[in-house]
Amino acid sequence: DLETTTSSLLDDIKYGEISLNQDSSTILIGVGLATVMGTGIGDTLTLIAPTRNSIGLLTPKSQTYTVGGIFNAGLNEYNNSLAFIHLNDAQDLFSLEGQVSGIRLKVDDLFDANKITNNLVKQLGNNYYGVDWMQQKSSFIRALNLEKQMIAIILSLIIAVAAFNIVSMMVMVVTDKKSDIAILRTIGMTPKRIVRIFFYQGLSIGFIGITVGTILGIILALNIESVISGIESLIGFQFFPKDVFYINRFPSKILMSDVISIMLGAFVLVIIAAIYPARRAGKVNISEVLRHE
Repeated sequence: DLETTTSSLLDDIKYGEISLNQDSSTILIGVGLATVMGTGIGDTLTLIAPTRNSIGLLTPKSQTYTVGGIFNAGLNEYNNSLAFIHLNDAQDLFSLEGQVSGIRLKVDDLFDANKITNNLVKQLGNNYYGVDWMQQKSSFIRALNLEKQMIAIILSLIIAVAAFNIVSMMVMVVTDKKSDIAILRTIGMTPKRIVRIFFYQGLSIGFIGITVGTILGIILALNIESVISGIESLIGFQFFPKDVFYINRFPSKILMSDVISIMLGAFVLVIIAAIYPARRAGKVNISEVLRHE
């Protein structure tokens, strides 16, 4: 019961039930372990643990448990390596005599874990040590941060290519509308006004693209699991094999700070992309254009 207050690993019991009964020596195992060992509900498992005898030598101690539940933690690393038994059973197996080898805490803000861990270690003294989740998964977190940076660079390049396409399209429009621009100039329209017309046209195209892209991106992010699952089923290929990435789901969280920063960055590129063709439209040589008409 205490485990459920500090962890969500047992939220999804695939088979059996979560209750650990000390009298029946029940064990809960991950779905990965159950698959590898070919174990099901009601089967028995024997655990062996090293203990010290009266003269200080390590001797094996074994205990048999009945599989009472199989859980799916959502992470293959845990499904393939974790098992839970009653606290009293664990103390008996490891000869701890009412003691525990460690305590796990659940904090309100997971990003305060490092600070809380350091404070606890200082208060408890040198005989204790603490490890927070960021230290346990430091390599994984560094890999995620690196992937996020690389994705940001790739997306920036994609946005830059889109901005270049706006430049190319607007230059083609200016080239195609040279005669119209010349006529407008002859009836009194100033170059600045022509520049504004083409500049606003470029902005409107970019704004529509940014708005539509943002909406589609949010919809895709909210339904990423269904989209990936559908594509994998359609083509018969797994993008993220469970034995490689150790995950069986794709959680998605939309950060408005990221959405706003991406939109602002894209809009700045659109502004820059719209300036050149607009200025080119304002510098059209009237006499040369009319001479070729």
